Amino acid sequence: MVIFSFDEPKRPEPHNYRVTFPDLNVLEFQFAAIQLNRLSWRDFLTQPNPIAAALMSKMNISKKERPQVKAECLRLLATLKLDPARMQLISGFVDMYLRLDATEEQSFQATISTMGLTEQEEIMEIVTSWQQEGAQKALEKVAINLLREGMATETIVRVTGLTLEQVQQLQTQPQQNNN
Repeated sequence: MVIFSFDEPKRPEPHNYRVTFPDLNVLEFQFAAIQLNRLSWRDFLTQPNPIAAALMSKMNISKKERPQVKAECLRLLATLKLDPARMQLISGFVDMYLRLDATEEQSFQATISTMGLTEQEEIMEIVTSWQQEGAQKALEKVAINLLREGMATETIVRVTGLTLEQVQQLQTQPQQNNN
């Protein structure tokens, strides 16, 4: 099975792959091809499956439906009651592949405000975890930059609000390109 997740082209992809020479067929694979950009996200709204919730974000979505699809992906995800690690993995996939601009974000917020209170709270919990994770990564990046500049660990703790242990852990991590 092959899952094609690209946005373009939308033409049907082949269901086989061949390696040949002019007079010799060396290798041939035949597979089921699932081309997400040719599937309707609406067909997966009622599937109690975390993979469906994630992959809906790469299906055939019109520009005006993007906020609704993101809300529906998260609504479906919230109903599945997954453990926090799986929830974060799948919601991160949705957030990465269905990024909304400011106007779409307003429409997304309006869409989730029309949902039932319980669903709305669960979706906002997912969105809040994205924001918290982003804020944590930003603080860590600032701390790493301050460490590179030679600032005292205690000062970095005061400035960033990170714990001493967190700053010390960042100090011992191999230096990566964090620019």
